[in-house]
Amino acid sequence: MHRNDAEQHGLQPPPAAGQRAKPAAVQAQTRPRRPRSPGGRGLRWAGRARRERTPQKGAWPLGSRARSVRAGRAASCASQGDQLVRAALTWAGARHRRMAASRKAPRVRANHQDFQLRNLRIIEPNEVIHSGDPGVKTDGRMAPKVTSELLRQLRQAMRNTEYVTEPIQAYIIPSGDAHQSEYIAPCDCRRAFVSGFDGSAGTAIITEEHAAMWTDGRYFLQAAKQMDSNWTLMKMGLKDTPTQEDWLVSVLPEGSRVGVDPLIIPTGISWKDKVADLRLKMAERNVVWFVVTALDEIAWLFNLRGSDVEHNPVFFSYAIIGLETIMLFIDGDRIDDPSVKEHLLFDLGLEAEYRIQVLPYKSILSELKALCANLSPREKVWVSDKASYAVSEAIPKDHRCCMPYTPICIAKAVKNSAESDGMRRAHIKDAVALCELFNWLEKEVPKGGVSEISAADKAEEFRRQQADFVDLSFPTISSTGPNGAIIHYAPVPETNRTLSLDEVYLIDSGAQYKDGTTDVTRTMHFGTPTAYEKECFTYVLKGHIAVSAAVFPTGTKGHLLDSFARSALWDSGLDYLHGTGHGVGSFLNVHEGPCGISYKTFSDEPLEAGMIVTDEPGYYEDGAFGIRIENVVLVVPVKTKYNFNNRGSLTFEPLTLVPIQTKMIDVDSLTDKECDWLNNYHLTCRDVIGKELQKQGRQEALEWLIRETQPISKQH
Repeated sequence: MHRNDAEQHGLQPPPAAGQRAKPAAVQAQTRPRRPRSPGGRGLRWAGRARRERTPQKGAWPLGSRARSVRAGRAASCASQGDQLVRAALTWAGARHRRMAASRKAPRVRANHQDFQLRNLRIIEPNEVIHSGDPGVKTDGRMAPKVTSELLRQLRQAMRNTEYVTEPIQAYIIPSGDAHQSEYIAPCDCRRAFVSGFDGSAGTAIITEEHAAMWTDGRYFLQAAKQMDSNWTLMKMGLKDTPTQEDWLVSVLPEGSRVGVDPLIIPTGISWKDKVADLRLKMAERNVVWFVVTALDEIAWLFNLRGSDVEHNPVFFSYAIIGLETIMLFIDGDRIDDPSVKEHLLFDLGLEAEYRIQVLPYKSILSELKALCANLSPREKVWVSDKASYAVSEAIPKDHRCCMPYTPICIAKAVKNSAESDGMRRAHIKDAVALCELFNWLEKEVPKGGVSEISAADKAEEFRRQQADFVDLSFPTISSTGPNGAIIHYAPVPETNRTLSLDEVYLIDSGAQYKDGTTDVTRTMHFGTPTAYEKECFTYVLKGHIAVSAAVFPTGTKGHLLDSFARSALWDSGLDYLHGTGHGVGSFLNVHEGPCGISYKTFSDEPLEAGMIVTDEPGYYEDGAFGIRIENVVLVVPVKTKYNFNNRGSLTFEPLTLVPIQTKMIDVDSLTDKECDWLNNYHLTCRDVIGKELQKQGRQEALEWLIRETQPISKQH
């Protein structure tokens, strides 16, 4: 785990496998991909996800008939994830809600692996932070998984009163973990285990007669390929697709009981109270405790980094912040390094209110209940509305205040100057690696020996050559031809295609460097693109430019910019089934809230100077190709003539500096302003990245960069 000063970021490389972290002075440089050793707790990446929220105040409206939810107790999940926690939820005809007890949860073993334990380390105040070593990528298949026996056993467990007080008639399996993380560990991949569908977003519901999977447009094709005939695919967002609540009402008799894990289902209680100074605002609101459950928020809050989730420099922990107390719930052996202990106990000052108490990870619920037992009637406890059911219910309802975005989440999203500068440096190194990659691909693809997997591996190889590389920020999406239409496609041997001169190639990739996180997508053709491919690419480019060049008043919310990216596509009756942009962490998670650009998410938080988001419109032709152009951009102030009556004006600064292939553009379809934007962008790429390529002695990649950044002009 690393320490990250609030104003300056530090850097230390990770410890070797099986070793404890060392002070910065004796740290080694990065090392090759680690082996997995039995009995450890270093966990692996399980996919990109966005959590679907439950209705407000815990209510599940089921059609016109009133239903109430009775939640039962459930046993704790085993540390390696081999036990699925279940609580019985009952829909009754009454309008009231009351607790119903259940007994221990059924023990269902997932197909998980053992993982290596790595200790946490700190980051020195003047260093740039970085994560643990990359892990082994999760294997996946596009062939459907045979689930008949799994479903039979699960349904048998649903009827077994050894596990629940009364039999349950349906069981809900969401995508998340006990911390509502976007990236989850393999031992938490319950929904993928039972269904075969391993996309990052989806909810499975199993009844005695049915098995249904709800997912969004990114995964329609993937889910259809990975699930067998036992499953019904529910395509969220389409007119005829029922909601989960309406579907349950239609297939279950009144009074049916539904099981769900209370540790991974969010409370759904809304509280839009944004806070800048945590303890000051707590005092103003008579809030005495603030419970922090999101792993990236804890890492950011305590200036620490870990490597418990692959590609994400976070560590398993909880925190409770009081007006005079700080409590960190983490296993003690994770912080044996003296420098980490010193940082936690003394670096923030000798005053008692700044000393961090380290408590066992598993004691969070008991300690939280003990704290709440001593609350006076008017005292409140803050918690995210995405906190687990178990954590939320440990706080008495009269004292519980839930919020959609915590003060930490909001503060973390606005980068300071040190973080912004670090992100710029990271993207320069990333661009050098991609220039090397694309130059290599142009030479090798015509020979016929480059596959989706080998191209992804080559991208990682070039990134590893850059200073301060730590890990990928997510598994590389390397897709050619029809595979490109699967938005979050991951190449595996069963689906691996060879890149050719006849197909569009899409690569979406990123890295964790000690000074920042990257995420970039480029779409290329190594032969001659068709007129239709160029037309679609140009629509996507026009949308990308519209967002990147947008000038908007301070306080604008991200969803208002989403239509900028879609306008050219919409004019031709085309669209894409994902958001236009997401927040990006500064050596943290590649997906970060609360900011973003989307028609359906990130709608409540305005964009502020210092926020970093992606700009990634796309178009996907089923069975043919996929197109996406993605840059990471920084929200910056800009001078305008009237400055929106002194409200202030904002625009975007591209941090990604990788050429956009002009071969794919129908130049005559661009406006003069769009041509100017692209030429200026390519000039910046040539100036900034060209100097770095020259400095590193990468002459062939420099020549490729010069060729790819030649100015374009319309044929009038």
